[in-house]
Amino acid sequence: MPAYVIANLQDATPHPEIAEYIERLPGTFKPHGGRYLVHATDHEVKEGNWSGSVVMIGFPGLTEAQTWWNSPAYREIAPLRSRHIKGDIILIDGVPENYDPSALAKAIRDAASTD
Repeated sequence: MPAYVIANLQDATPHPEIAEYIERLPGTFKPHGGRYLVHATDHEVKEGNWSGSVVMIGFPGLTEAQTWWNSPAYREIAPLRSRHIKGDIILIDGVPENYDPSALAKAIRDAASTD
């Protein structure tokens, strides 16, 4: 099942370390099967507040995403980003290709009917 790293990055201060981080980052996730899905592209907020830049990296599974996050190669460059960019980053499981949400909807409906 695919997994994703999703980052909402804010208040980036231009700095040479950020450029170095961007240059080195793909070399840390590619060995784990990671690839960019979104990288600081424009986005349109439809509800709520989502300022900043979005980065999304896809992995074959959550194990690969976690292994990348904890890898010495990534841990070495992570401070290059964190010293200059605030943000929120999550690792999250995807859903199977033929995912059907009807079981979840039924569970919610059942729980709501007992209230």
